[in-house]
Amino acid sequence: MSARRQVLRDYLSVISGSAGRLVFSLAYFVILANALSISEFGLFATASAAGVVLSRILAFGFIAPLYRIATVKPHLIGAYTAGFLSMSAVSLPLLALASSAVYFLFFNADMPPAAFAMVVGAEALLWRPTEAVIIVNNGLKRFGRGAFLTIFGTAIRALAAAIFVLSATRDLWSWTLFYAAANALSLAVGILFFYPRQKLRLKPVLYWRRLADSIYVACAEVVFYLQSELDKLLVLALAGPYLAGIYAIIMRLVDLTAIPIRTFSVLLVQKMMRAPDILARLSLRFGIEAGVFIVSTLAMLALALLLHFLPEILGSNVAEAAPLVLLALLVPGFRNLMEYQAELLFARGQTLLRAVNLVLLAGVKAALLALILRDAPSADEIVRALNWVFAALYLASLLLTYYALRRPANRV
Repeated sequence: MSARRQVLRDYLSVISGSAGRLVFSLAYFVILANALSISEFGLFATASAAGVVLSRILAFGFIAPLYRIATVKPHLIGAYTAGFLSMSAVSLPLLALASSAVYFLFFNADMPPAAFAMVVGAEALLWRPTEAVIIVNNGLKRFGRGAFLTIFGTAIRALAAAIFVLSATRDLWSWTLFYAAANALSLAVGILFFYPRQKLRLKPVLYWRRLADSIYVACAEVVFYLQSELDKLLVLALAGPYLAGIYAIIMRLVDLTAIPIRTFSVLLVQKMMRAPDILARLSLRFGIEAGVFIVSTLAMLALALLLHFLPEILGSNVAEAAPLVLLALLVPGFRNLMEYQAELLFARGQTLLRAVNLVLLAGVKAALLALILRDAPSADEIVRALNWVFAALYLASLLLTYYALRRPANRV
């Protein structure tokens, strides 16, 4: 009973962060989506998605060993923090090179390079280290601190968006400055008030033993977020900024449904790190998956009904996309299940298999999206076809993931 009460307390601590994040994420989204034009919002949302992908290059994935150490050997946090900082510095040239390539491939015709660089810098150099602070606190089971910093970061972005609305200049470049400042403040608060106080000690012998696993994680994370955000980049490249803006609004509403699912995943991943075979029973595996799908679909249905009866409730720009929300009803369930399955492999230390699976899924997604963007010129047809795209991706992920789970876990 004591263990169950502790699990419940941990879940409530994490879910409090998710609930707070949900409220402020919605406020941030509504303010910003209506402060910028639809085309500018599409460019920012797509650049931010690219920044999330590129941020996974930082430190070559060394955030994963840092999380594992915080979970199982917290006395080594100081040594692994020094490793994370040194790996971050070494990874900067590769991050700059990859960012330049992405800019010239997708953004060169529509977005100034300085604005793109500001967004990527805010995601990779400011918010990603803030995520590291949150992850370390979660590893230490300080879920309340992690939840507070999660809420704080989202609330600061919402406040920055509100101040931006009142500013004299409301263009894309000005907003990127507000966005970077908000992320910088979140990082400063995280480091000053929430990071464990341990002496930084460089221990290269420890890092070399974890480097291969870190690189696998980095590759898997890049590919995971690439296949997750690839749709935004392709819509921008093939359909232009306006349709990219409409699409970004739809997918942002889809993202909101994932927040409670990620809360559950945090606790499950930690449990599986200590007991990799807790999901050995097929009935438990598929029961969890059914729950994830049902919760995600009901959340999307609630949003669709709200926007059907009150289309202006989230602002005039969101109202333009409101009729399309119900057409994407099944997308959140399939998308959240793919994210959940990827976390299972990470929890069992099967990082190489995870990376291979995500590469395969990214290739399938790119091919299917290119096909529907070519053959379905209207927004209605594109959004409706997304249900079948994500259903196909989920089935592929299901086969790859549960085949991999038959192999022995790698204890790190």
